Amino acid sequence: MSVATAFERARAEGRAALVGYLPAGFPDVEFSIEAIRCMVDSGCDVIEVGLPYSDPVMDGPTIQAAAQQALEGGTRTTDVLRTVEAVAATGTPTVVMTYWNPVERYGVDRFAADLASAGGAGLITPDLTPDSAAGWTAAADVHDLDKIFLVAPSSTDARIAMTTAACRGFVYATAVMGVTGARASSSDLAGPLVARTRATTDLPVCVGLGVSHGDQAAEVAAFADGVIVGSAFVRTLLDHADDRAAGLSALAGLTADLADGVRRG
Repeated sequence: MSVATAFERARAEGRAALVGYLPAGFPDVEFSIEAIRCMVDSGCDVIEVGLPYSDPVMDGPTIQAAAQQALEGGTRTTDVLRTVEAVAATGTPTVVMTYWNPVERYGVDRFAADLASAGGAGLITPDLTPDSAAGWTAAADVHDLDKIFLVAPSSTDARIAMTTAACRGFVYATAVMGVTGARASSSDLAGPLVARTRATTDLPVCVGLGVSHGDQAAEVAAFADGVIVGSAFVRTLLDHADDRAAGLSALAGLTADLADGVRRG
């Protein structure tokens, strides 16, 4: 299934989509595949497979810790592609989220070809902007892969328009929606960002970061086409590192709560 199809289905059901992130290889490759399949079975509409990287400057400590575990366990780009293949086989649209350096090292054209061959739907590139992405854009277009770039509250209207024009699949709107006291002001930033982004594109606009339970998912789903959750899934597995069965059970419960949230929103 394509990413577009997942959003069309969610829209037909009158709800936002739930987009779930987990790094490949965390805590090891086989278990990360099992965990992501659990997220799919429990209500995720789209999956983001993280490519572990040694210098994750835009990630918080939770995802950094998971990526470090994956790297220490020997996870490589080929393992990420194997994870994509296993998850995409469920019929759930699967994209890779990665910093640009590993793709460049692997080879841009080779990465695009191998991602498409694995059944991947596209790529989220948090540190690559459309005006620096000519090589990726060309490779993605050859293999019909989605190009998902980021917009932020600090983006100018012109910058948002340039970014959304280069996107395919959905647009990733970054706004912190954590459980701390900053949550209300972050929400104040997210809604207007989605509105500004929608003014430039018909693509779905998805919001991350920081959603950690169903009520927050409902709050974001009220104004966004998709709710992106990452750290909460990672934290659940970190909290159950000594009991993987309990970790999967907790992961299923969290996913179901979030899936209920996007339906209530």
